[in-house]
Amino acid sequence: MLTLFGEGSLAPLGLCIILVLLAVIMTKRMSPLIALILIPFLGAMAGGFTPVETSKFVLEGLRAIVPAAGMFVFAILFFGVMSDAGMLDPIIDWIVKKMGNSPTRITIGTVILTLLIHLDGSGAVTFMLAIPALLPLYDRLGIQRRILACLLALAAGVNVLPWVGPMIRASAVLNVPATTIFNPLIPVQCVGLGFVLLVAYIFGKREEKRLGLSAQAAADAPVHVHQVPEDQKALRRPKMFWVNILITIAVIVCMVMNWLSAVLSFMLGLAFALVLNYRDVKMQKARIDAHSKTALMMASILMAAGVFVGIMKNSGMIKAMAGAVVSGMSADMGQHIPFILGIVGMPLTLFFDPDSFYFGVMPIIAEVYQTLGGDPIQVAQAALMGACTTGFPVSPLTPATFLLVGLLGLDLGEHQKFAIPFLWTSSIVMTFAAVAFGVFPL
Repeated sequence: MLTLFGEGSLAPLGLCIILVLLAVIMTKRMSPLIALILIPFLGAMAGGFTPVETSKFVLEGLRAIVPAAGMFVFAILFFGVMSDAGMLDPIIDWIVKKMGNSPTRITIGTVILTLLIHLDGSGAVTFMLAIPALLPLYDRLGIQRRILACLLALAAGVNVLPWVGPMIRASAVLNVPATTIFNPLIPVQCVGLGFVLLVAYIFGKREEKRLGLSAQAAADAPVHVHQVPEDQKALRRPKMFWVNILITIAVIVCMVMNWLSAVLSFMLGLAFALVLNYRDVKMQKARIDAHSKTALMMASILMAAGVFVGIMKNSGMIKAMAGAVVSGMSADMGQHIPFILGIVGMPLTLFFDPDSFYFGVMPIIAEVYQTLGGDPIQVAQAALMGACTTGFPVSPLTPATFLLVGLLGLDLGEHQKFAIPFLWTSSIVMTFAAVAFGVFPL
């Protein structure tokens, strides 16, 4: 219990911890991993909690975070192995071939291709794979690079899957399965993807008009061919294409339908993928080693988040802060929280990185909403309409943004100015769709 400040100081203590956490992360004084562990622990000590009490808070937080961390680790390994085996290569080749030299087909194909590559949930990996495959085609026909950047950002941002970072963070904070948050959002995402395809079609038609490309001129131009890097060819298993597709479908269906837990679905999928594609034990180990760094880093951050959430929640600080906010609100005001969050989530990404928002800001909003009688899951669903999803490819706080503009040779400001209106509109469209489908109230 508190001895230094007294019971009434829980809310200001919690606020101080969150403000310090946000400050050190956003100013890069500490890495998120260190900040999520050190700041709440020191805050608890300053608040008068004993080390034994704090340890209990941490253990409770870690217990809640383990399923999400486990799913994320094995999802990264599974999709990494499938990428090594070349599961998407025939699909990429087919899409690139079908694009031909029509700007409209190319822009629509860009969206479809990005959605497929983004199956692993990593924006950075998506950009690294998609840009080399598409940029030569855009440059040869003279299609603006900023359009490619915008379409990649839209497709990756709207494609919020159960194993992507923001979803995992929201799941961990609320201690609910990712599928509980994701499944009601499936029709909402379909609307979002429809909007992205519409934007791609409009871009394509505009470019056809701007470039003055006739159907015959496009047909006469040489067709671009997707090339697999030489250092990856030895890992490809083209004869296993259909087997790998079936394994991937089985993993996703078992997870979404709740036939198996998410972590077990990816564990089994990884086991089958390794045994069937790489029979040699040394190759299996090499494939795991190749992707373990990314998996371990994300798992470490999630475990550190377990420390933060455990201390903040079990000490009563989040509840106290929510109570302070609720004291000045009515239930009628509170029902609009998810809708408002869905509308403003995308621009919030320009000020908060994923860890700061989902571990520092969202828990308070969720607690406020729950105190006013709402379901905190609706807050997570609203946040996923834009916060670090559609907003991540333009945020200066996410490394993937700089990878995107760097590979395309674009200025960050130019990219933001062109892409933000489309990204924010997609977020708003999905928010209204969520209201229409009854995911959360208006």
